[in-house]
Amino acid sequence: MDVNVAASYAHRADEYIALLGSMESVHPSDVQLVSHWASQVAGPILDAGCGPGHWTGYLSARGAQASGIDQVPAFLEHARARYPGIPFLEGSIDELPLASRSVRGVLAWYSVIHHDPDTIDRALDEFARVLTPGGTLLAGFFVGANVEYFDHAVVRAWRWSPDAFAERLAAAGFEVIETHTRVVAQSKPRPHGAILARRLPDR
Repeated sequence: MDVNVAASYAHRADEYIALLGSMESVHPSDVQLVSHWASQVAGPILDAGCGPGHWTGYLSARGAQASGIDQVPAFLEHARARYPGIPFLEGSIDELPLASRSVRGVLAWYSVIHHDPDTIDRALDEFARVLTPGGTLLAGFFVGANVEYFDHAVVRAWRWSPDAFAERLAAAGFEVIETHTRVVAQSKPRPHGAILARRLPDR
C-alpha cells in the first residue's frame, strides 16, 4: 500500500471501521474458509494489511498465534484497544518488518487490491520471504475476467482474474492449492476471489 492509499484510508478510517471493521460484516463463507485454513496452520500467522484488526482478533480468539500489520495508524489504534495483548505492527506489506521464514501462514484478505500490476509483486515477494517453505498464503481479492482497475469507495482498486493472480503467485515462489470465487446477481457485493497457495522451497 503506497502513501496515497494509506492517507486515503486514514482520512476515512472511522467510516471504514464502522462499516467493515467487525466480523459481523464478513460473508459467512469467508469465515468458514479462513477458519478452516487457520486451523491447519501450525505456527505464527500474519494478518498482512490487517486494517482494524477484526480478522486478527478472530483468529487469536480461536487459538491461532496471530499478529497484524497495517500502515494506517488509526486502524492500529483501534485494533490495539479492541484486541489487547495481540501484536499489531505499523508497517508496509511491501517491506514487512519481520525476519525471513518467521511465519507459517499469511492472511492477505483484500490487502493487495490497491496494488497495480506493476507493484503487486513487491507484496507477494514479501509474503514469500517471511513464510517458511511449506507455509501457506490465503489471499482474498476482487475477481474479474481481466486485470483492470475500478473506482473503489476509498481509492482506485484492481480486479484480477484467478489465472492472472495465480501466475503472479507462481513467480513469487508459490504453488496454488485452491481457488474460490463468488458472484451474486446484484451489483453488490462485487465478485470475490480467494486463492490458497503454498510457499515452495527455494530453488
